[in-house]
Amino acid sequence: MHATVNKVTRRIIERSRSTRDDYLNRMNILKESSPQRSVLSCGNLAHGFAACGSGDKNTLKLMNKANVAIVSAYNDMLSAHQPYQCFPDLIRKAANGMGSVAQFAGGTPAMCDGVTQGQPGMELSLFSRDVIAMSTAVALSHNMFDATVLLGICDKIVPGLLLGSLSFGYLPTILIPAGPMPSGLPNKEKQRVRQLYAEGKVGKDELLEAESKSYHSPGTCTFYGTANSNQLLVEVMGLHLPGAAFINPNTPLRDELTRAATEQVVKLSKPNGGTLGLADMVDEKSIVNALVALLVTGGSTNHTIHWVAIARAAGIIIDWNDYAELSSVVPSMTRIYPNGEEDINAFHDAGGTPFLIRELLSEGYLHEDVETVVGRGLEQYTRMPSMKDDKLVWLPAAAQTQAPTVLSSAAQPFAPDGGMKVLDGNLGRGVIKVSAVKKEHHRVEAPAVIFDHQNELKAAFDAGELDKDCVVVVRFQGPKANGMPELHKLTPYLGVLQDRGFRVALVTDGRMSGASGKVPAAIHVYPEAANGGPLSKIRNGDIICVDAEAGKLAIALTDEELDQRAQVTVDLSASHTGLGREMFGWMRRAVGNPEEGASFFWNHDA
Repeated sequence: MHATVNKVTRRIIERSRSTRDDYLNRMNILKESSPQRSVLSCGNLAHGFAACGSGDKNTLKLMNKANVAIVSAYNDMLSAHQPYQCFPDLIRKAANGMGSVAQFAGGTPAMCDGVTQGQPGMELSLFSRDVIAMSTAVALSHNMFDATVLLGICDKIVPGLLLGSLSFGYLPTILIPAGPMPSGLPNKEKQRVRQLYAEGKVGKDELLEAESKSYHSPGTCTFYGTANSNQLLVEVMGLHLPGAAFINPNTPLRDELTRAATEQVVKLSKPNGGTLGLADMVDEKSIVNALVALLVTGGSTNHTIHWVAIARAAGIIIDWNDYAELSSVVPSMTRIYPNGEEDINAFHDAGGTPFLIRELLSEGYLHEDVETVVGRGLEQYTRMPSMKDDKLVWLPAAAQTQAPTVLSSAAQPFAPDGGMKVLDGNLGRGVIKVSAVKKEHHRVEAPAVIFDHQNELKAAFDAGELDKDCVVVVRFQGPKANGMPELHKLTPYLGVLQDRGFRVALVTDGRMSGASGKVPAAIHVYPEAANGGPLSKIRNGDIICVDAEAGKLAIALTDEELDQRAQVTVDLSASHTGLGREMFGWMRRAVGNPEEGASFFWNHDA
């Protein structure tokens, strides 16, 4: 193992010893009483299979046959989730073929950040993760199940499904992806049209045409944002079947992988002799593997929040220093938009996750000795699925990358580090991703231009007020203020300013997600402005330094001068009502800070 990866892993194990032991003890107690149907009364059990056919009823009366819970975030509106409409029937048939049963245990909400970006609904996005977690727990609470399959892909959905399932970590669990849509309009061309629209050089019709050619069919959006980061991390953790993440939907190979995943989770169940559950597979080493995968691919900054929460759900405590230390030594091995010009399909065709895993294992960046859904050892994930004579087979990963501009070897990476940094200073603590930021923009020191709402920036841009070197501060965007929305609607405007030759950076207590790109952005800054953080004391014209090289986020004031500044307060009531936001007030009040996962589950200070 690489010395630093090993060091960070040992530190996490020691830090988490008591919480991890407590979690595993709870899971072991639950495991001892499973299969759970054995503790149900006759009335309970009759209700549980009343709607089943006679064959499934007879199977469920037996405690030595598996019942697989299907938990799905299917809906028609999310292109990534629409293919899940047909999965339950495939899963039921596959389970029946194994002498078992699969029941649709429950659905969870699934909102599309692409639809809500820049809209009021985005202020529910982060909180939807914990709602999904609770919905998953409700679905599994009937004690009818011996195993779980999770159907989900996008931003908050996979983290939420995992959070909920980890409360049932004694059950074997497999996530089943649906795959990305085929490639459409190249992402660089989409970005070009967006910037032209921001400058007023093309109209809404041209912009809609470009967007529609980019997001054009069932499947995950093809840029490397949070959704595709989810899929890659889950696969590196061994919670998918090998190579399953990026097979396009509605293809024979996709359907065979769904059937095979169902058969595998049945084999893992206790009635079929299985002894391991999700709790055994999500451990300190697999969490470190996920962080390494995130960093080497320049994945979504959202996962500096979500994977903290996932780890905590398994009794494992990680923080941003762990990310930063790993990022300092792991290489950057992919160039997928927004960190490059090509999309996730090009990455898959270049060798994909199996090639990436093999390279990282060979250089000691990943722990091989982990439990996965196909058995012990991550080496099994260096195989790519394929169809041969109408049968599913796994073949060794490509010997070398098939597209050196998209996917590199570990020995000859695109950059020697992962490009994610922690920023500290008298303005608070945050993170920055610089994998797509040119070196000359890693440090920006300029006067502040302050906005208390993201919509204010467009008006200032149109008025020419931002045609200068500046650090744009968009504050009161943290979880307590308004649910911590993503702000990548700002990216085209900031990109135009940078292209005009101005030195520009963004500082915010909000999020930017996997769509953050060429403009340096200090994000997730806390203490947030609504909590009285230093961002609430900045004034227009203050000199702000965003320095990714030195890990610095500071205002050119002494601590005494900053302490004497009065805090600005703003009326946030417009973000607290309408489109359901009034129902989430208790979450805003109870939520923890981003480095603790921005959840109310573990915020004991609220």
